[in-house]
Amino acid sequence: MCRGLSLRLHCIGNPVSTFKLRRLVRHLSWALCALGLALPLAVRPATPASPLPHLGDVGDMSLGEERRLGERIAREIYRDPDYIDDPVLAEYVQGIWQPLLAAARLRGDISPEMDSRLAWEILLVRDRSVNAFALPGGYLGVHLGLIGIVSNRDELASVLGHELSHVTQRHISRMLARQSQQAPWLLGAMILGVLAASKSPDAANALLTGGQALSMQNQLNFSRDMEREADRVGYGVMTQAGFEPQGFASMFEKLQLSSRLSDSGAYPYLRSHPLTTERIADVQLRLPQGAAGAAAPSAALTPVHAMMAARARVLANPSPDALRQWKEEADALTFERLEPARKMAVLSSAILATLKLRDFAQADALLARLQLLAQGDAAAARVTRLLAAELAMAQEDGARALALLGDGVPAQRPELLLQAHALMHSANPQLAAQRLQVWLVTHAHDATAWMALASAYTAAGQGVGAIRAEAEAQVALLDYPGAVVRFKAAQERIKRNGGGSSANDHIEASIIDTRTREVELLVREQPPER
Repeated sequence: MCRGLSLRLHCIGNPVSTFKLRRLVRHLSWALCALGLALPLAVRPATPASPLPHLGDVGDMSLGEERRLGERIAREIYRDPDYIDDPVLAEYVQGIWQPLLAAARLRGDISPEMDSRLAWEILLVRDRSVNAFALPGGYLGVHLGLIGIVSNRDELASVLGHELSHVTQRHISRMLARQSQQAPWLLGAMILGVLAASKSPDAANALLTGGQALSMQNQLNFSRDMEREADRVGYGVMTQAGFEPQGFASMFEKLQLSSRLSDSGAYPYLRSHPLTTERIADVQLRLPQGAAGAAAPSAALTPVHAMMAARARVLANPSPDALRQWKEEADALTFERLEPARKMAVLSSAILATLKLRDFAQADALLARLQLLAQGDAAAARVTRLLAAELAMAQEDGARALALLGDGVPAQRPELLLQAHALMHSANPQLAAQRLQVWLVTHAHDATAWMALASAYTAAGQGVGAIRAEAEAQVALLDYPGAVVRFKAAQERIKRNGGGSSANDHIEASIIDTRTREVELLVREQPPER
């Protein structure tokens, strides 16, 4: 389901702006230089690249090299305004992703070395198109448009399982190893052309000139054998993780229907994951006897999935016209004829829409209707409660949000982040900082939590701690030079304060000194950005 690194990158941002396009291509050139490849954008005589293994052998591309390349591309996604860390949606996707990872480990698809060296991170992209993509180094991207279209957890698991299998089977490294045998400037032109395709087909055609460049397009794609292997391994992973196998087939059917209806660009997944009758038939044959064509028990739309899909659709398209349309759907004459799960989806969309339109009175009225429907379903009631807390915080009512979230230490990330913001609004930033610190002990790569901690420290008058938290957020976002700048700013602040007068000040200074040296080492390990 992932035909090429270049094809999956062009979907970040829809359409890709000229500035974003140039920045990403320049960044890819730096990333490939990390593997010993030159990627100038100006055409020049080709120089022979260092020989690397043929397809099927990942010999010279180590896991560390693959991870560094993936970090370079992931860093650009983190910097992109279309990257989104919505705690509620992220938790929902992680609830599918983590069982898939556990199943892959149990099956032996992920070796201990691979497990420790690769990232295994999911990045959400604010894009209405239906797409998902795998990157080198164990990074996977998911467009909100994909979450908004799948009918259940099983269908989303089928996509993630397939993408995961491209990583575990080292398809990306094999593809890159083969590409490295080509003239570097041709590789650069090909990447630029595929990226440009998402903005202007004419621009892409202008760049993809010459038989050599066109032949590169095929070489940037995963082979059919790799696609079939990812289907087979992904199917095994998702079923071992406890998801219904029918989800794989129903997702294929959904994509095939869209293909027959002439995809107009909303389904880039179809371009980078072309369906063939052979692949569809293979999946159908793998289904348990009698399951093919039949609805699996999980195929029914559940309230939580309906609410998550609705949330993804609103966050992916927050234009005023779309928000007003979602707001009106809750009062349409057809609303009462909907099944309960779809009613919850419509109301969730309408509440988020009215919240963004700042029509808080209408949002409160819609929330009351959703709360009645969610009674008796603990999972749906929790999502409704989180939405109510978001609404309270949008009205800067920290006390109301805290009443909804409770006084105890939250065990789940969405509650923790909402509670931290509510505590800061309720003039208790110290407690917010304490709870965030506990969370970050075991979730050190949570950039959003680090930024919340920086805000809590600032509100509490702890300037050094705030700068250090900002630095750690940059580390989590893979911006190591930016992190070093902030760590050094914290060191300067400590010097101006006379080195600190308390034991806590000395401990903080020692931590900052150690982290500065550690991150400076990471900077030195990277090729210089030019």
